[in-house]
Amino acid sequence: PPPLLEPLFPPQPGASPGFAERVRQHKVRLEWVRAEPAGLRGAVRVLNLAYEKAVSVRYTLNRWASCAEVPAAYQPAGPADGLTDRFAFLLPLGAAATAAAEPALEFAVRYRVAGAEYWDNNDGANYRLRGRQRLPPAGGPPQDPDSTAWIHFI
Repeated sequence: PPPLLEPLFPPQPGASPGFAERVRQHKVRLEWVRAEPAGLRGAVRVLNLAYEKAVSVRYTLNRWASCAEVPAAYQPAGPADGLTDRFAFLLPLGAAATAAAEPALEFAVRYRVAGAEYWDNNDGANYRLRGRQRLPPAGGPPQDPDSTAWIHFI
């Protein structure tokens, strides 16, 4: 089975005290991430400085020997505070992450607005996740769930 990605940082920074203030101060902050079979899904919160804005996530699977960048999509049902917007992203990792001997992922978030660029790179450390092998289901060979069912005809 493919490895799971385990964040080496709190996976829900948006739930920590003072998050809204950090967004106001730094203009962009990771809100949460979740490892899924399709890749790494997450959300970013940005300070609403102008109508036109672009949010993307730059990531690497090989310690920055190469990298890729994916755009984040605006979420219309975002925060009702009027000060911030939410963007969602999916880093499609699939076979690339499983092919690595020690799967690892690093990423940073880029926010471009009104001719300026802001980054959230986890205070200079990047957001890092390590691969962890999934454990096979315990208890011997898989069984048909209906193998012990009785069939009753009337």
